[in-house]
Amino acid sequence: MNKPKWNKDYKAPSSWDEMFFGASNGVGILPSPNSGFRTLHPEIDSKACIKCMMCWVFCPEGCIDKSGDHLEVDMDYCKGCGICAAECTKKCIKMVKDGETE
Repeated sequence: MNKPKWNKDYKAPSSWDEMFFGASNGVGILPSPNSGFRTLHPEIDSKACIKCMMCWVFCPEGCIDKSGDHLEVDMDYCKGCGICAAECTKKCIKMVKDGETE
């Protein structure tokens, strides 16, 4: 996937004067993958998936990779919103609590 890489050298602004204005952030400022706030993550049952691509179309973060033989979620960018699971026509995407697997 063509997503920005984690910028391990990122230094947070020390004052308001150093902050970017609105959405005008510079390129490559991802301070940490996923920012650590996700509590649920999607798990795709690849055997049940028919690749209808509804999850890919509706994912607001664009973190579903369709380039391989089966769909994969880039967990560095997934926020755990569950839209992919809600839009899945075959209901083969389950939201699972982080730290657990089905």
